Amino acid sequence: MKKVAIVEDDVFMREELEDILLKEGYCVFCVTRFDDTVKTILRESPGLVILDINLPGATGFDICRQLKKLCPVPVLVLTSRDRLKDELLALDLGADEFLTKPCHKDRLLARVSNLFRRYESRSNMIERSGLALDPRTFTLYFGSNSAVLPENQGKILAALLEGHDGPVEKSALFLALWGTTEYIDENALQVNMTRLKKTLKSLNLKLHIETVRGVGYQLLEMEENDV
Repeated sequence: MKKVAIVEDDVFMREELEDILLKEGYCVFCVTRFDDTVKTILRESPGLVILDINLPGATGFDICRQLKKLCPVPVLVLTSRDRLKDELLALDLGADEFLTKPCHKDRLLARVSNLFRRYESRSNMIERSGLALDPRTFTLYFGSNSAVLPENQGKILAALLEGHDGPVEKSALFLALWGTTEYIDENALQVNMTRLKKTLKSLNLKLHIETVRGVGYQLLEMEENDV
């Protein structure tokens, strides 16, 4: 059964959302204490999070940012704040949908259903830091956006994403790109790497590729003051 976590401090709104989702056959978990919200959500492992912005303690923006760094769960922001800058900030932090209250239940259910479908299709994807890369089509998903990468850039990014927090050796990148480590001109790798760096920058992703001297390359998140 698909599980939805509701992060809403207004009791009446929370109960209304819970009732709507239960009637549609979803399993529902409601966050009722907000002292360590992210840890509570992760412990429940929901398939989707409905998140308010105005919360006691950490804001919904803070929670969304932390969640997207730690896991690929889809986040639907549901809030009474209807300013464009709030929507843009939420989406920039990785939120997948943004709805304002009051919201018709059919619109809410349609967005919930769509998010579950969208993420179910990502079962074979490589995910990290709020990104999801389809290694078959080299489609990169980030927040509510997506971009199709050129094949070589997609292969490099897949290898870097799978490298987790460590550097990826040049030999591994040679294999990913050309299926061999023999007779490869290192300049060819550098050219493709430079193109990928430009692509990541053009998409405004908070990631950068760092050269690890004598080893290879590493994908790192930018610090806030570097963005």
